[in-house]
Amino acid sequence: MYAQMIKSTGSSVKSLNEMDPQERAFQERIDAGEKIEPKEWMPDGYRKNLIRQIGQHAHSEIVGQLPEGNWITRAPTLERKAILLAKVQDEAGHGLYLYCAAETLGVSRDELFEMLHEGKMKYSSIFNYPTLTWADMGAVGWLVDGAAIMNQVPLQRTSYGPYARAMIRICKEESFHQRQGFDIMMKMANGTAAQKRMAQDALDRFWYPALMMFGPSDKDSVHSAQSMAWKIKMNTNDELRQKFVDQTVPQAEYLGLTVPDNDLKKNEETGHYDFTQPDWAEFFDVLKGNGPCNADRMAARKEAWDGGAWVREAMAAHAAKKKAAKLAAE
Repeated sequence: MYAQMIKSTGSSVKSLNEMDPQERAFQERIDAGEKIEPKEWMPDGYRKNLIRQIGQHAHSEIVGQLPEGNWITRAPTLERKAILLAKVQDEAGHGLYLYCAAETLGVSRDELFEMLHEGKMKYSSIFNYPTLTWADMGAVGWLVDGAAIMNQVPLQRTSYGPYARAMIRICKEESFHQRQGFDIMMKMANGTAAQKRMAQDALDRFWYPALMMFGPSDKDSVHSAQSMAWKIKMNTNDELRQKFVDQTVPQAEYLGLTVPDNDLKKNEETGHYDFTQPDWAEFFDVLKGNGPCNADRMAARKEAWDGGAWVREAMAAHAAKKKAAKLAAE
């Protein structure tokens, strides 16, 4: 759902002349648009960057179920319950695809969860904000999934084959999620005065956290150049954030809602909207674990992991039994 670009690992980008023959051949394949597959040689930094990005993306899909799952039993109609339940199930599936892609890089799912639980791996900052009203389900679909799609559509062209292929189905489903969220916002914006106020309140609270989803300003993302050179990352944070604003502001106007930015205006020279940057101090504070819901989200994930231990153990025992029976039959 959410491949939030924070900072990638690595050093300054080498020129082709500075690379050894194996590195040069690898980079030439990347430059030619070829996909890298799991058993092929890759630089250690490439592997580490992918594990970090895919792992963080997978964790975001799983943690992202929590603020929405909280509303399944409280959705206003049976149809809305069914739609929201299907969406949450989609997010679980997205996490599964991404964990599988990460495992092709030599890291186990257990290791990925251990890194998450120990704070060594992050998930998207947006999920550390509470969903207070039903309108927030609309804002999450419209804004949060909208920002996710902005990030993820280019990743269908990323250089690592398993990641790129996983993104094809994920993007198709995320586009449905965005439409579902916009539909909620449209119903509420055209409903009673109280419903429209609720929709405006949700936009007010989620606007800047949604802008933060693209990661810090390019000037503060000091290693992005290497990820761009390896085509792990296809666009800069600021490019994607601008594209999101340009696309979303007209949608808010269509809904009759007001984006909470007094300095927002269309720049006739550039053709883009000028807008106020998020509070980056808040962004980094949330990443450090000090957001409104950080503790609750991590507690829920650890509880789910611990509570599911017996299932994992039973499945492992069953697999071992089947393997032993097969060997005995041979």
